This record gives sequence, structure tokens and C-alpha cells, in this order.
Amino acid sequence: MNGNIILVTLIVIGLIGRSPIITTASCMLLALKLVGLMRFFPAMERRGLELGLLFLTIGVLVPFASERISMKDIMSVFTSWPGIIALLGGAIATYMNGKGLELLKIDPQLIVGLVIGSIFGIIFLRGIPVGPLMAAGITAFLLKVAYFISDKFS
Repeated sequence: MNGNIILVTLIVIGLIGRSPIITTASCMLLALKLVGLMRFFPAMERRGLELGLLFLTIGVLVPFASERISMKDIMSVFTSWPGIIALLGGAIATYMNGKGLELLKIDPQLIVGLVIGSIFGIIFLRGIPVGPLMAAGITAFLLKVAYFISDKFS
């Protein structure tokens, strides 16, 4: 019953915060739970992130498939400052994702904070939840900064 209350609370928060993603996800999970299809939860938990990232990647790659991005556009990535900075941003994000994965392997209970923090970010900051690995990567970076600062003052 506690899970139902949490899901209903998330539905209300999603409606108040005008977050259709949180509202829809919570409604779907509550419906599956009430219909008795909880046996799918482990598979959804295990593969849901992968499916979400798959569809996100498909959405990002559609302009290549529809030929809205030309070879000239691709070459400008390597010859313009915004393009070079985008390459650097992609490389740093991938590196941070790896550090996030390492952190979650070492300290898996942090996922609770990441999920709640992501919900706050979606509702109050109008963010988009693209993955706990990036959130964990940023957390790993912030933890290193916090430890560095605390070592300097202790």
C-alpha cells in the first residue's frame, strides 16, 4: 500500500508541477500494480533504462536518417568552435557517465537520492531525466569536490 501512496503522490506532484513524464510514468506503474502485473517490474527496472536510452538515441539520430543533416553539417563540427566544444562536451559527458557507473557499483544506495533528485529537477527545474548515470557522474564529481574542500578545512 505504501508504494501506491507514493505513486499517487508522484502523480499529484507531476500534475501540479506540469510534468507529463512523471505523471504518465507514475500512472502506468500504478495501473500495472493495481491490475496485478507487478511481475513485469523487475524486467522494466532492468531494461527500462536501456529502452528509454534507445528511444532517446533514435530521436537524436532521426535527422541523420531523414537526411536533414548533410556532410557539410558534419564537417562543420570539426571546423567550428561550437562544433569542437560540442565534441568536448560529448566526451566529458561520456567520461562522467563512466564515473557515475563506478560510483553506483561502489555505493548502490545512492540511487535513491539520484531518483528523488531527478524528480525534483523534473518538477522544479523543468529538467529532462536522461539517465541516472549522468546524475551519478555529477554526484561523483561533487563528492570529490566536497572531500577536497573538507580536507582543506580539517
